Amino acid sequence: MVEPLFKTIFATAPKVGEVVALGGSEGKHAVAVRRVREGEAIQFADGTGIRVRATVTSVGQNSLSAKIFDVEIEQAPLVRLTLIQALAKGDRDELAVQAATELGCWAVIPWQAERSISKWEGVKIGKSVDRWQTIVAEAAKQALRVFEPKVAQPVNSKQLAECVENFDTVFVLDPTSTVGLGSIAEIKSNVAIVVGPEGGISESELTNFEAAGAVRVHLGKPILRTSTAGVAAISVLQSKLGLWG
Repeated sequence: MVEPLFKTIFATAPKVGEVVALGGSEGKHAVAVRRVREGEAIQFADGTGIRVRATVTSVGQNSLSAKIFDVEIEQAPLVRLTLIQALAKGDRDELAVQAATELGCWAVIPWQAERSISKWEGVKIGKSVDRWQTIVAEAAKQALRVFEPKVAQPVNSKQLAECVENFDTVFVLDPTSTVGLGSIAEIKSNVAIVVGPEGGISESELTNFEAAGAVRVHLGKPILRTSTAGVAAISVLQSKLGLWG
């Protein structure tokens, strides 16, 4: 049985033999939704690389306590993948962010592309960033990840071109490219993947990104939705990095 993971904040460095109390929304979820029972093994993480494994010793109405039997400090991945996801209508961008997190992306940057139908303006910006962060947090728990990706403030196309230099490599997904992502031999340590909106990336955006140093790549003959293109790209890179064993 896979041990469910719950998010918590450790006041001090956790140690084997100590008891961890889980309350609030996480405790309620553990008891009411996951139906955790005494004697079961569960995991705790604070999003910074600490994985704690513990045995549930008591269960309350909306909380539980568990005794720690293992503490592991995991190292950050050598290659960090950032998803730069264009805003899309409906929940397509949210689906992309969720799946990318489950597949191991390190960070997420919302992108207000020229052809994005969805717009984040005014108070909606903060609320939307918070929503994406919540989606990321839940996806990280689902995947038992001890590092929680951070959702940055949204950027427009001009700002995106300016931040290309912050990465070792920026792959722009473009079906018209002559270079397939699968043919890329070297994957450097700080990589970004740019995914366009439903209407695609404009020629001016592609030109500006490429002039800034980004690399245009395609994902084969199929034309993927904005909700699946980034997921496919991350899967390709993770396969090259050995995630699938």
